[in-house]
Amino acid sequence: MTDLKLFQLDADGRDIELRGSTVALEVELQRRIEAGMEAMLGIRFLASEYPTGPWHRGRIDTLGLDENNTPVVIEYKKGADSGVMSQAVSYLSWLCSARHEFEALVKEKLGAEAAEAIDWRNPRMVCIAASFSHHDRVAVHRLHERIDLVRYRVFDGGLLSLLLIESAPGSASPAPARRQSREREVAAGPAGGDGKPSVQATLNAAPACLRDLYGELDEALTAWGEVEVAPLLHYIAYRRMVNLASVIFRPKHKAILVYLKVDPDTVELDEGFSRDMRGIGHLGTGDLEVRIASAADLEKAGPLIRRAFEAA
Repeated sequence: MTDLKLFQLDADGRDIELRGSTVALEVELQRRIEAGMEAMLGIRFLASEYPTGPWHRGRIDTLGLDENNTPVVIEYKKGADSGVMSQAVSYLSWLCSARHEFEALVKEKLGAEAAEAIDWRNPRMVCIAASFSHHDRVAVHRLHERIDLVRYRVFDGGLLSLLLIESAPGSASPAPARRQSREREVAAGPAGGDGKPSVQATLNAAPACLRDLYGELDEALTAWGEVEVAPLLHYIAYRRMVNLASVIFRPKHKAILVYLKVDPDTVELDEGFSRDMRGIGHLGTGDLEVRIASAADLEKAGPLIRRAFEAA
């Protein structure tokens, strides 16, 4: 099922389906999502109706920076979108040719630290429309660009639904083949500009017991539905519409740190296993830290992982 159905109890306790519709004007959708895009999409707002210059000859509906510090172009269509591929290639091409301009915009809006942390390896386009053709949904996976297709609906009572229906990972993070073993292959990578070893290099140098444990954790994080796995420089992001978890390895302690999209106030914290990370700087995203050092820890983390999946 690729369409969201909403039901409401009537006065007699019966479920009545709420019929979704589209916005009257495209700008209504744009303004609403721009006002809440960090909560809805995990993307920080940078600019609206941004001009791309005389060569690309367009205006990008919304520019943003996501929670993994990846540049994002967002386009909105009040109805069906049949031109997502050409628009994606054009605007992402502009983005890659205008790095200094984009970095200056990030510095102005979010500060120098955010500008220095931009990850240029795989910029994203998010297209939000009422519907997409079957051919667009198939063709988007043939491109080397990272594209998310998101279907929207509006309902009475001010309700807005967003449903991720296709996600092409792009050339920097090719879609993984079906696993033949319990361990996800993560290629070795160089150290980052800060001198820290990459998450790929750390995992490859980890003891076999930790790699085996990560294989089990990977299955737990992807067991509940479609999840994109994105190995970044210092952590591995697991995401749906937004990140549900960030994974970091601590080989010296034979442990894996998982930062989950779970409100720590709703969890009974367990010293040595879970920790409230709000206000504490750390790599990756997620307010709840869970330390996985054994199969028992992983089993204990299962309900929290499920909650993170549902929240993302």
